[in-house]
Amino acid sequence: MSAQTTVVKGVDELSMALADDAGFESWYRRTLPRVYSYLASRTGGDVALAEDLTQQTFIAAIDQRSRFDGRSDTVTWLCGIARHKLADHFRAIDRDDRRQMRMEVRQIELEEGPRAGLELEDREMIGEVLRSLPANQRAVLVFVVLDDLSVAEAARLIGRSRGATESLLFRARDSFRRAYAAEDRDD
Repeated sequence: MSAQTTVVKGVDELSMALADDAGFESWYRRTLPRVYSYLASRTGGDVALAEDLTQQTFIAAIDQRSRFDGRSDTVTWLCGIARHKLADHFRAIDRDDRRQMRMEVRQIELEEGPRAGLELEDREMIGEVLRSLPANQRAVLVFVVLDDLSVAEAARLIGRSRGATESLLFRARDSFRRAYAAEDRDD
């Protein structure tokens, strides 16, 4: 299949999905699980937030359907929109946090060495620790560590310079390690 055929197929798929209720329902049921899963894994298990961002993603996709050029699968395109919705969410929290108060840095000893396997309990603790971090630190960790984006790409998404984002990533990793060590000692 040529690149031109793939582009036309992708655009046609989205056009057909938005042409009528039955087409939309079929497309939505097929794409929803992957978009929701993408967001749920990046929101620290916050189901309500993942659902809200998923809804925002589909609304934005419908509003921006003319921007879909068909060079990627519609799910890939939707996950790109979802990433931007997640970045918007983190930026909004960061703005709110700065308005409300300055965050205090915990002074807790750093746990020695990495943990071996990740049990369900460990994943839950990681989610709790991630949620405890300031929004800008959560954002940079999600984008660089979970999404495997470059620091430059993460900087663009969160609206900071590359240098500021590298510094933020360093602080985020340090805060995460400290908070994780504290949670682990509390258990």
